[in-house]
Amino acid sequence: MLSTILASLEDDKAEEILSIPLAGKSEMADHMVIASGRSSRQVGSIAEHLADRLKQDHGIIVRTEGKELGDWVLIDAGDVIVHVFRPEVREFYQLEKMWMPREAGAPAATRTA
Repeated sequence: MLSTILASLEDDKAEEILSIPLAGKSEMADHMVIASGRSSRQVGSIAEHLADRLKQDHGIIVRTEGKELGDWVLIDAGDVIVHVFRPEVREFYQLEKMWMPREAGAPAATRTA
């Protein structure tokens, strides 16, 4: 499922895509993916396309929050939590700093795009 999510984000031209492994850090999910869209419209579109793709490819109906405003959309796909931000909102909340591995030998986050 993670590969489907990353491919969907890439296809929709999301920027600064970051995948953070959460195994051993949180029981809420195995991975967190953070990405940016250039505008509220693009953020909403990225989230909508991702939800459609997960339903089509995996039969998963995801829960989303924040799509109406388009500043920050949370997509809960069960094992993977996806955050899509406008750049200035992403900079303000800085989720990467909260969840990035800090200890030596920990699996590093994967940045794409």
